[in-house]
Amino acid sequence: MPTSGAPDERHTRRVLVYLAAALVAGGMPVHEVEADVRRCARAMGQPGCQLSALPTGVSLSLGYGSAATFEAVEGPLRLDQSAEVNVIQRGLESGSMSPTAALERLVALRARPHRYRVRGLYAGGALVAFGIAMILQPSLRSVAFAVACSPLVVLLMRYSGRHQLLSILFPSVAAFLVSLAAFWCARAGWVPGPLRTLLPPLAVLLPGGLIVTGLSELAATAMVAGTSRLVYGASQLLLFALGVGAAAVLLEVPPQMLANVRAHEIGWWAPVLGLPVLTVGMSLMESVPPRLVPWVLLILAGTFTAQVVGQALVPSPWFGAFLGAVAASFGARAVEAVRPRLPRLVVFLPSFWLLVPGSLGLMSVTQLGLEPGLASSTLGLSVGVVCGTAIGLVVGSSVASAAWFLGRVSRYQLRRRRPSPGSDPTAG
Repeated sequence: MPTSGAPDERHTRRVLVYLAAALVAGGMPVHEVEADVRRCARAMGQPGCQLSALPTGVSLSLGYGSAATFEAVEGPLRLDQSAEVNVIQRGLESGSMSPTAALERLVALRARPHRYRVRGLYAGGALVAFGIAMILQPSLRSVAFAVACSPLVVLLMRYSGRHQLLSILFPSVAAFLVSLAAFWCARAGWVPGPLRTLLPPLAVLLPGGLIVTGLSELAATAMVAGTSRLVYGASQLLLFALGVGAAAVLLEVPPQMLANVRAHEIGWWAPVLGLPVLTVGMSLMESVPPRLVPWVLLILAGTFTAQVVGQALVPSPWFGAFLGAVAASFGARAVEAVRPRLPRLVVFLPSFWLLVPGSLGLMSVTQLGLEPGLASSTLGLSVGVVCGTAIGLVVGSSVASAAWFLGRVSRYQLRRRRPSPGSDPTAG
């Protein structure tokens, strides 16, 4: 068995494994990563490419019995970096980008500076908290609280990666400080429903998207990746709940403050204003290229509309989450089909902040630990939303893939029926 490949094969392996690791770091489910990388490999003249993608690393070889390369996934990518990965992938598939140029861009990917610098992070955090509060807890007092707490969360987020201990304790520390302020303000009568009020500034940190991605991977038979994401996401939720619980115990919060109470102080226009503000804030935090922002808003608006329609048809949040996930998944793939240079993942991932499976999960885990009598309804609600979202993603993706295939078949049939320029249609 050979232990190494030719120089060009080693270079090809390196390009493909770097691409696979970047796609995983961008948040793409591993079964989609494997399909995309195999498609790139075929375009590069390597039809026998074999790879195994996991959330922490990727192994890849160019054929049975040939040398393999492993690349660890170092951490998540921003959305602008994921957009760059999409450009590289499209270039390799079409042949418009050489493997050498692709490798250079992949190596330099993490050094790519943030488009809006530190001020963009803080401004984006405040706008995201504002937008989510307008949707999740539409009360002017809760919105003001969310905006006031957002700089603290962004500050902790910036410095947690620099210290290992703070990185481990970051979910609990952030949840503890925000919860302490929320429960104290609720005692003073300044904010309604503290358990919902504390969620908007923390929403960008919650692992709802991670849990739903894990479920979709399990549905696609990627058992190792799906299970590991679910376990990791559940452990992160427990750390957040530990911080909320510690604040509640310290302040001796009464049980009625732990209820899932949604304020209705603003009116129907709250989400109409919250959606564009959320989009702008997310774009600032994630350094999204300006040309992609309208497409992100389009998918978010479609997701929210589907949620509202679903909850109107069936008075249960799980059906709204299901339809919202179908709209997000199908819409992102439709946008990619119409505009191939637009990265599907970049316009799709923000929808997780709108579907809020992580927020409901945190509420249910917190209630279960502090006041089990209040937890049953919220726990059932969160499980239904998470499962509905996961199934909706699978359904939306499947419908989009089927529509794309039927479109290709229809175009092929039309080309076959069209007479050639030199033929005589009356000849017989």
